Amino acid sequence: MKVLVADDDPGSLLVARAAVERAGHECLAAADGDEAWKLFLAHRPDAVVTDRMMPGMDGLALCRAIRASETDLYTYIVLLTSQDSREDMLAGLEAGADDYVTKPLDPFVLRARLLVAVRVTTLHADLAHYRKVLSRQARTDPLTGLYNRLKLSEDLEQLHARSARYGEEYSVAMCDVDNFKSYNDIYGHQAGDLALRNVAAALLGQVRKSDGVYRFGGEEFLLVLPRQGIAEARVLLERALEAVRKLKIEHHGDPSGELRLSAGISMFGAGHAVDADMLLGEADTALYSAKAAGRNRVEAAW
Repeated sequence: MKVLVADDDPGSLLVARAAVERAGHECLAAADGDEAWKLFLAHRPDAVVTDRMMPGMDGLALCRAIRASETDLYTYIVLLTSQDSREDMLAGLEAGADDYVTKPLDPFVLRARLLVAVRVTTLHADLAHYRKVLSRQARTDPLTGLYNRLKLSEDLEQLHARSARYGEEYSVAMCDVDNFKSYNDIYGHQAGDLALRNVAAALLGQVRKSDGVYRFGGEEFLLVLPRQGIAEARVLLERALEAVRKLKIEHHGDPSGELRLSAGISMFGAGHAVDADMLLGEADTALYSAKAAGRNRVEAAW
């Protein structure tokens, strides 16, 4: 564990540092609150042991600053004080400290507090990890591994706001596997699931890192293409359709004898500053135009 010790008294600082290092932890030392704050920002220690009264930023101010800056990980704070009163203890806890130790510092007491700090920070780290895992799972389609509609909603909202602010264009493309119901009827749902995974991989293989590929639902996929107009999006989608054709997935329910894809494109940009929902609707309409025109093709909304 990485521990930051802050104390303007050289003797107390030496005792605290020795106790931390004897406990097997890495120690950072600061002679005042301002230096402690700089070290905290640079190293993000797991625990902070700070004197209450220091020049510059005092212990209470340091506690508040640490709590205000925290993200996923938690910093365990032990406040050192020579003022053993209920008011001082309460003030420290209200400022964000987890525990307090009275001066003169007893190395054994500090080591015991650090044992608690290890348990608490480990628990918070585990919780942060599981929150990230759950958040990722909530935004991922379990069948294809693509992002789902929740992630699409979040990403599209951010992209639309940024594009509108900076006058940038972007395109969306709705894709649908042709005659997929008959594919499931002929080959079964397990084969259908495998086909969708293969199509998803083919789409991912054609986009840039900045592009987004989402499973929109059923056999529908959505591509979000930042800084791409209709012409660029059409070129990308033609490649995507060709990538699906190259899979050569047998499909006797399609006139071609193989699995195919159709796509519809719409674009946000100068002269067409509609909202994101309108764009999705236009892409969907263009997709139906592609279906009506014989499938296995790309159509644009305008």
